[in-house]
Amino acid sequence: MPVRSTPPASTEAALLHGVAATPMAFVQAIVQAFAARGLAPAAALQAAQIPPSTLRQNGSHITAAQMEALSAAAMQALDDEALGWFARPLPWGSYGLLARASLSAPTLGVALKRWCRHHGLLTPDITLAVTTQGDETRITLTEHRPLGGDGSLREFGSVSVLRNVHGLACWLVDSRIPLLGAGFPFPAPAHAQAYRVLFDGPTAFDADEASIRFDARYLALPLKRDEAAMNQMLQRALPIQVRPYRRDRLLVQRVRQVLMTQPLDAHNADDLASLLNTSARTLHRQLKEEGATLQALKDGVRRERAMALLQRTSKPLKQVAEAVGFQNEKSFIRAFKGWTGMAPGAWRGQR
Repeated sequence: MPVRSTPPASTEAALLHGVAATPMAFVQAIVQAFAARGLAPAAALQAAQIPPSTLRQNGSHITAAQMEALSAAAMQALDDEALGWFARPLPWGSYGLLARASLSAPTLGVALKRWCRHHGLLTPDITLAVTTQGDETRITLTEHRPLGGDGSLREFGSVSVLRNVHGLACWLVDSRIPLLGAGFPFPAPAHAQAYRVLFDGPTAFDADEASIRFDARYLALPLKRDEAAMNQMLQRALPIQVRPYRRDRLLVQRVRQVLMTQPLDAHNADDLASLLNTSARTLHRQLKEEGATLQALKDGVRRERAMALLQRTSKPLKQVAEAVGFQNEKSFIRAFKGWTGMAPGAWRGQR
């Protein structure tokens, strides 16, 4: 989230450390913002250790640390936290004001709606909105004026704003919020592969509007940050866009939901992890951090579904076993005895 900050005093080695995943197109967009003001970008590029000669290398990338240093230097030089996206600059501290205004919200849902509403006070160029339909929440960005004036900064501005709000949301609840998807109203750029890193869900281009989507249950989470944490974050706010939050405070519920609703598609950890847009290794690690195991969750869901089917239907045991994910009736009976101390037929007879 761009706010007033001082470029970190980093060595060239530190700036170049990490995966170079940010496309050069975003560097070119910042350079264009300098040109629109009649200013030279040399000092900002030097602060980020980006040789001017590389600007013409459209297929190249820079690291997150370089992007942080470049953005911070550019925001100060231009006195614009929006880096040229909007008709009028956003002075230093603009996004900090939005973040502070959201901090007192009781839940993430209230905080996000407040942040989006207040963003309209900063600029009329775009409207941000939070909408929920069913179990999915969408944050949309509607343009009322071409970003950059002629639309030349459309991609950089749209991506940055949505990453800002997503990063802030994760920070406010101290949790990874995995995206179900992102969409942008422009053709896939040459560096479309970079969107796999910029947004952790599938990205669609030529969409009706720019948006990100995530599980609506995150909106009910209470905020975990206070004023002291806010002050510290605002000293270096840009990294919250790329911070790899390990903890997912809704992971257990999300796993249970998939196991309940898609049992045939979640036979093993690899299949389940794919449905959750993560890896099996990450899934096991995060469940362990939450004090849970995949096997225990599977057993719990199977037990609940088996009991419901035994109690509410007259399906034969073989069909119940298949419905709850067992390969055969024998293994189902053995597991059910372990759960209840009784065979499923005997348990059903007592209902």
